[in-house]
Amino acid sequence: MSLHIRNKMNELFRLSDPLDLYLVRHPRPDVDPALCYGVTDLPVAEDIAACAARLRTVLPSGAAVVCSPLARARLLAEALSEGAQLDERLRELDFGEWELKPFADIPAGGFDVWGSSLIDFRAPGGEPYADMARRVWDAFDAHRRGRSTLVLVGHNGPMRALTGTLLGLPADRWLNLEFDFGRVTHLAIGPLGPKLRAFNR
Repeated sequence: MSLHIRNKMNELFRLSDPLDLYLVRHPRPDVDPALCYGVTDLPVAEDIAACAARLRTVLPSGAAVVCSPLARARLLAEALSEGAQLDERLRELDFGEWELKPFADIPAGGFDVWGSSLIDFRAPGGEPYADMARRVWDAFDAHRRGRSTLVLVGHNGPMRALTGTLLGLPADRWLNLEFDFGRVTHLAIGPLGPKLRAFNR
């Protein structure tokens, strides 16, 4: 974890006002699951209105909704709230030359680094994972201020980084967090730190 994020976390945990954070992964995208994708803007394979209607039963009404600008997250966020706000910092990781490439065509050992040094991972021509983790934290830090509830609609990679950081997990364990399509994870953050209240609800 970078010193930048550690200092921000220390500030967060000193807060006396609680924050209920709801993380929503976008609906299933319309893409072959055998392909590697991240920042590529993809259509969705699910009915957005039906997904939003299901999620409203487990999300607080009137909460601020902030989302990734990628269509698979943005369309859901806009269905959940007319006032949904886009934040570029919440977009998925850029896999560079691996975007939309079949996993079978990625050189042998290309993903070995995920299991032992995720924070140092970078696909050829892509974004360093550490940079993604930092921008996602900065987005969260900006939008949580002055709010008691916050809904972030986004992607698996950023949600792993944010949740793993909040729960104090080492980066090499973040891949153990798997956020399902169209599901909600709830963290309650208070002066004693974050507590995981629901996962993939």
